[in-house]
This record gives sequence, C-alpha cells and structure tokens, in this order.
Amino acid sequence: MIRKSLAAFAALALLAAAPAIAQDLTGTLKKIKDSGSITIGHRETSIPFSYLDEKQQPIGYSMDICAAIVEEVKKELGLAQLAVKYNPVTPQTRIPLMANGTIDLECGSTTNTLTRQKQVGYAPITFITGTKLVAKKSSKIKSYKDLKDKTVVVTQGTTNERIIKALSDKDNLNIKFLNAKDHGESFLTVESGRAVAFAMDDILLYGLVAKAKSPKDFEVVGDYLSYDPYAMMYRKGDEDFGLVVRRAVARLMASGDINKLYNKWFLEKLPSGELMNVPMSPLLKAAIQLQALPD
Repeated sequence: MIRKSLAAFAALALLAAAPAIAQDLTGTLKKIKDSGSITIGHRETSIPFSYLDEKQQPIGYSMDICAAIVEEVKKELGLAQLAVKYNPVTPQTRIPLMANGTIDLECGSTTNTLTRQKQVGYAPITFITGTKLVAKKSSKIKSYKDLKDKTVVVTQGTTNERIIKALSDKDNLNIKFLNAKDHGESFLTVESGRAVAFAMDDILLYGLVAKAKSPKDFEVVGDYLSYDPYAMMYRKGDEDFGLVVRRAVARLMASGDINKLYNKWFLEKLPSGELMNVPMSPLLKAAIQLQALPD
C-alpha cells in the first residue's frame, strides 16, 4: 500500500513539474517552443558562408553550422520536429531584425565587434578574415593608397565601409564612395566599371571572383586593413538561448566536425562548381582549439 502511495505521489509530482518546466522558458526558447518554429536570418550573396543556390535556397558554411544549432535547440526543448523559416537580411537590416524578433538566429558573415555587442549576442568565432580590395587587373590597383581621387564601392553597414573611409580621411586620399545594399551589387559595380575597387573581407571577395563571368579579370589585393572574426548572432541578453547556441558550436569544435564543414565549403568544389581553395588559417585553428569548451 505504501509503495502504491509513493508511486502515485511520484507520478503526481512529475505531472506537476512538467508545466513548471514549460513556464520556466523565456525569451527565444519560449518563442520557438510556442510557435514550433525558428527563423534564421541569412545572406543572399555571402559566398561560401550564406548564399542562394540555383533553387534560391540558402546554403553555405554558416548555414550548416546553424543547422547544428537548430538540432541542439530541438534537443533542449524536447521537440521531435521544429520548422525552420528563412528570412533574408542585409548588413543594414540584420541587427534591427534580430532586435525586433523577426529573426532568432543570424547565419551569415557578420564580424563580432565590441560595438555590436551592445546590441546583440554572439556565438563562438567560426571564421577569421580581414579587409582587402578587389579590382580589375587592368586597373593596376595594388594598395588602398592607389585609390587616391578614385571611386570605390562599399556595402552599407559593414565594418569594411568604416575602415576604408577612415583610411581615406587619415591619408587624405579623397576617395569617392558609392554605396551598395549587398556584396553582389558592390561587385557588379566594379565589374561594370562604375567603381575601381570594392573593399570587403578577402574571403568574400574570393567567393565573388570565383562566381564572376570572367574570374581571371580580377584580383584581390593589398595588405589586411582590419581584423574580422565572424560569428553567428542571437538576441542580446537572452542567455538561456545563447548557452544552447554556444554549446552547439563548441560541440562542433570539440568533435572535429567543424573541420569537415570547413573542408566542404573552402577546399572542395562548391555546389555550383567553383573552388575556393582556401586552407584553414593557423589563427582559425587556434581559435577553434580555444573555443572547444567542455560540457
């Protein structure tokens, strides 16, 4: 009799605890649980991080990492199924759309900066790059100092825009700037001759050149003008969701699966046939080792 009473009490305790666990959810995790879906903000031309394939579906290195994060969210919430919605973002819209709840996770090519940390939270660093220039070989541009009195295009809302404008002011280069909404438009501005160069993270420039109509006409030039560590963004102050995000990426790093994803997008042929051929840098290898935190 006592055993039966204890069993009944335990069952009632479990039933009572279940709603409490659900009620404990807050922020993005509660939003995802209630809606049964997670919304990913993606880029359309950030090759090979986040871009559209021939079927207009978002693919890339960042998208694969975010797929692992989605699986971790499903485990955390005990969900058998979780609908994934996609929302395109640009450098100008990515942070506002995160802040207002339109997207839950940004999976692109966003630099983790201290200034942006005032507005958003960041996952561990998954790529390290820096600002360089792309120009037609015929232009003879080799350095930002060769841009004096010339026209340069920048993608609005990027760290690269701020860097090259600051250098123009510092060295009195009198560079004339054109603003574009995304990297594809910026590259087209150089391709069409409306600008002599485009200042952007070198890895993105290599991707744009690889997909150009005539890749041999272009070259990525100059010294690094900045340090740009990429990381996925989530809503600021949402530490419960942030922990799930960070845990998912740390597990990719600890297991070595991050290396497989890197090879897939940077050393093997892209789905459209291009080859990036960019080995992992010693700096990124070190960052991965340092961020592979234990559970």
